[in-house]
Amino acid sequence: MATSAVKHGELVTLEELNPSSPHFTQGASLRVTGKLQEYNVDTAVALIVDGNASLKIDTQHLKVNLRMGSLYQFIGEMLIQPPNEAILKARVGRNVDGMDLNLYHQSLQLLKEFQADQMIERTH
Repeated sequence: MATSAVKHGELVTLEELNPSSPHFTQGASLRVTGKLQEYNVDTAVALIVDGNASLKIDTQHLKVNLRMGSLYQFIGEMLIQPPNEAILKARVGRNVDGMDLNLYHQSLQLLKEFQADQMIERTH
C-alpha cells in the first residue's frame, strides 16, 4: 500500500525568500513566521511581514482566527506565479504571539550553522 508522505516545512525567514534563494522554488515545503499586516476575507489571502520582507499566505484551508498585528507561523507549499510572485499555500497556521522574534532569528542562525557543520563532518 503506497502512502504519500507530507514534507516537513523547512525553517526559513521571510528575508531568505527571494528569487535567488534555493527555497524559492515551486512546491517547496516551508515554515515561515511573521506579523499579520493585511488580510482579505474574500480571497482568504493574508500578508505577513518580518523586517523589510513580506509574503502572501493563502489561508483558505485553515481554521484559525487571524488578528491584525499578531504574530503567526505557517507551514505550507510555495506557489510561484509570474513575475516571481510567491504565495504560500498554508496547510497549518498558528498564532505565536509572545515569541521573541530576535531570539527566534538567533536560534535559526545557530541551527543552520550546526547543520552546516554536520554536513562537513559527514564528508570527512
